[in-house]
Amino acid sequence: MESELIRYLRRRLPPHPLLKLGPGDDAAVISMAGVAECVLTVDMLMDRVDFRVGEVDPKRIGRKSLAVNLSDLAAMAAEPLAGVVALALPRSGGMDLAVNLYEGLIPLAERYALAVAGGDTNSWDGPLVISITLLGRVGPKGPLLRSGARPGDWILVTGEFGGSILGHHFDFEPRLAEARLLNERYTLHAGIDVSDGLSIDLARLCQESGCGALVRTADMPISEAAGKWAAQVSDGSTPLDHALGDGEDFELILAVPPEEAARILADQPLQTPITHIGECIDEAGLWATDDRLGKIRLAARGYEHELN
Repeated sequence: MESELIRYLRRRLPPHPLLKLGPGDDAAVISMAGVAECVLTVDMLMDRVDFRVGEVDPKRIGRKSLAVNLSDLAAMAAEPLAGVVALALPRSGGMDLAVNLYEGLIPLAERYALAVAGGDTNSWDGPLVISITLLGRVGPKGPLLRSGARPGDWILVTGEFGGSILGHHFDFEPRLAEARLLNERYTLHAGIDVSDGLSIDLARLCQESGCGALVRTADMPISEAAGKWAAQVSDGSTPLDHALGDGEDFELILAVPPEEAARILADQPLQTPITHIGECIDEAGLWATDDRLGKIRLAARGYEHELN
């Protein structure tokens, strides 16, 4: 199967100016001349955790597997360069599954001029596992980090939140162009993408920056899907609960100096809206201002892998 897959990839993958030697050898050869600084990211997705094979088109699984990695590059305002794909395929139907995964991810790679340089393939008796590693090039300002937020910074977010399980988590567009435009045109102190949940990822940014956050829940951009999901699960949760904790929205959270944040909000330079949801504060932890209860603790809710 592996030799057949390599033959398929050699036929299917388009030529790329960075790729001097692609799939089929012991390692790929990439021309990196003129690239002074790169970022490196890896994400592993698994059947029964991030998707369910048999319940969704494998092309959407392949696309998502690449898109979540691209979102990590977006969080650092980096430009995609090249990547490698590692697959652990179930023995039964593995070749057809692999081809469909690639048919989902290759169009997305082409859209962002990403060179798919190769990878590795194994078959086993377990579920599908996909691990993708990407290289990205940072802009003149360097990578956007989680650790630069300061008390007084405004917290801005792109897009809307909640209910991604209804389809958004497969079909989202990573905010690559948006992050690079904002980082080039404005002064940004810190950034993170929302993979596990708005509140838990905001807490991670604040922890790395040594500050806290005060969020105005009334200003939260809640997606229509969050309301639909809240009604569907019927467990007493609200659309706001899902906006704060569902995860896999893959939008951006940015900490921005107030004067620059005001300029961004006035300009609205993206195709998607940018919303001011709060401020970074000296006091550690997450807090919310609620019209009825005043200032209250905000739980950092979202997805975390459990290790025993």
